[in-house]
Amino acid sequence: MSLIDLANPTRFLALTARLLPWLALATVVLLAAGLYLSALAPDDYQQGATVKIMFIHVPNAWLSMFVWGVMSIASLGTLVWRHPLADVAAKSAAPIGASFTFLALLTGSLWGRPMWGTYWEWDARLTSVLILFLMYLGLMALWRAVEDPTRAARAAAVLTLVGAINLPIIKFSVDWWNTLHQPASVMRMGGPALDKSFLIPLLVMAIGFSFLFVTLHVAAMRNEILRRRVRSLQMLQARAYATSAPAGDASGQVVGAA
Repeated sequence: MSLIDLANPTRFLALTARLLPWLALATVVLLAAGLYLSALAPDDYQQGATVKIMFIHVPNAWLSMFVWGVMSIASLGTLVWRHPLADVAAKSAAPIGASFTFLALLTGSLWGRPMWGTYWEWDARLTSVLILFLMYLGLMALWRAVEDPTRAARAAAVLTLVGAINLPIIKFSVDWWNTLHQPASVMRMGGPALDKSFLIPLLVMAIGFSFLFVTLHVAAMRNEILRRRVRSLQMLQARAYATSAPAGDASGQVVGAA
């Protein structure tokens, strides 16, 4: 089945109804394996047991940026290709991305307290991630504030693409400015600098959280499509009632209300 076929919401709902249970099962298995391997990982010789916060913090930090990247591609689909599911994909991903970003900030603060002696510092990486979180909230507010779905989708798509400028700032903030964060130790030239005892649990957790995002995103897209269908049916019923009702009924209601 091609992407063009999936542009049909009915086919998308039918396909994802079969896929969703398997995605949920894979997510549970991967996260359980990741948590088990994380528990078996040794303590760091400098950070002690607090290093294990990394297995939650880093996947959430990666996904906070990845989800915005997905939304940016979906925004192009809305503005350029007018894909019928593009707006649904972007809108459904925003609350999930906001949750990942919040968890990244929260676990980062909990990790930073014993390491840096503070929960928060206006560090370039921390500040740019906080801006990302605020942008997620802004997008969600925009979708709620604009009543016309088409106008809301276009405005949100433009804002998402503008906000994508923040992604390279987050990624390279540790290289461009002096920050409390260390340079990249996994995705870097020359291969990961982490020992295998930390790297393997981290990668398993990252894959598990990625499956969690896909599962939640597919479920949220299905809910959004069904919600829009219900709204369309309600509008059709309201129009049918308005056209079929005698004119005297409306005037009678106005008089009664007065």
